[in-house]
Amino acid sequence: MLPNDRRPPRAPHSALADTLLERLTQTYAAAGDPARARAMAAYMKDVAPFLGIPTPLRRALSKTVTKDMPLPSEADCAALALRCWRLPEREYHYFAVDYLRRHVFRCSPALLPVVRHLITTVPWWDTADLLAARTVGPLVAAHPALAEAMDEWIGDEDLWLARAALLHQLGYKSATDTDRLFGYCRRRAAHPDFFLRKAIGWCLREYAKTDPAAVRAFVEAERASLSPLSVREALRNLGKDL
Repeated sequence: MLPNDRRPPRAPHSALADTLLERLTQTYAAAGDPARARAMAAYMKDVAPFLGIPTPLRRALSKTVTKDMPLPSEADCAALALRCWRLPEREYHYFAVDYLRRHVFRCSPALLPVVRHLITTVPWWDTADLLAARTVGPLVAAHPALAEAMDEWIGDEDLWLARAALLHQLGYKSATDTDRLFGYCRRRAAHPDFFLRKAIGWCLREYAKTDPAAVRAFVEAERASLSPLSVREALRNLGKDL
């Protein structure tokens, strides 16, 4: 499957995913709290139902789910993530996001269509941003040819893919491809969507930790096209605005 293949990926057979899903659903379901679930769903704009497991407990439970399990193959990672995404409650999606983050370095470019599907299915910032920075980013860093897929994502009509393209270099620091970083920001600067404007500011603010002068210069040159939100976020840690 090509990195930008838009067909829904099929979950490969995986005995490991079978075992993990059985453990996961039993462990998480037993820890659910309906009252907390309603509050969590409301906080996330009801994008998905929740079991009602607070983050510290969820992370502790996840460790029990994966304890003594073997390291996964790429097929195991894909199968687990896709099957978690079929479950309605958001905590299962979080488990998949965390699992991919931990094991992305065992994966090839063939995982990118799976991650694309996750970003664009039941999309919201709570999963899309972590997938962008902690799974897509490492995949592109390890396989530079995938940057061409980011060049497609930044112009996609699906704004979560465009946001992922903006955010995938968040952890790159001095390895940041500044031509792409600034080019992507410039390309989507005029878009009215809050999440794109916020992402532009966020990726610029993060790169400013590495090269503040470059970010200041970019904002100064592009201030007329950048939204006030993007400018404010980009310069947040650089002292007084230009």
